[in-house]
Amino acid sequence: MTRIAYPLFALVAVLTAPLLAQTSALKGLDTNAPIDVDAARIEIQDAANQAIFSGAVVIRQGKLTLNADSVKVLYVRKAGNPEIQRLDARGNVRLVSPSESASGNTGIYDVDNKIITLLGNVLLNRGGSKLNGQRLVINLATGQSALDGRSGGTVAAPGATPGRVKAQFQVQKSPTKP
Repeated sequence: MTRIAYPLFALVAVLTAPLLAQTSALKGLDTNAPIDVDAARIEIQDAANQAIFSGAVVIRQGKLTLNADSVKVLYVRKAGNPEIQRLDARGNVRLVSPSESASGNTGIYDVDNKIITLLGNVLLNRGGSKLNGQRLVINLATGQSALDGRSGGTVAAPGATPGRVKAQFQVQKSPTKP
């Protein structure tokens, strides 16, 4: 078994290295750029410092688009103006950038810490490769992303193996020489 494990580990390392070496296309996203929201309905709960958007919500900030069934926006008041701290997205959550996309059951955008987390049945598409897991964390400042099989309290999809990450890598073929 040990003889099989080493070649298999080496193969996985070779296949995953290019993908893991890539940083997210969201690296350096201007988190100070305006956050534009389009939704069917808004409920402002000013006493709780939150607003709830529902009905095919579309949120854009720079080159990032977030879609969800509903999004709760948490904010604080500074100098009388609301300042967004966090977005909690629920239902059919999808993040799209020019070169990658990710989807999950729920999503959290921690604006202050520049971290986006997707939870539950996460699918990440990047450069033709597909990765599945239960939790994806993207650091917008560094571009680092991590996908793992921990559910973060969500239930895995029927037929999914809990606690595991699955990947399908697109292998770039070199042109053949005549």
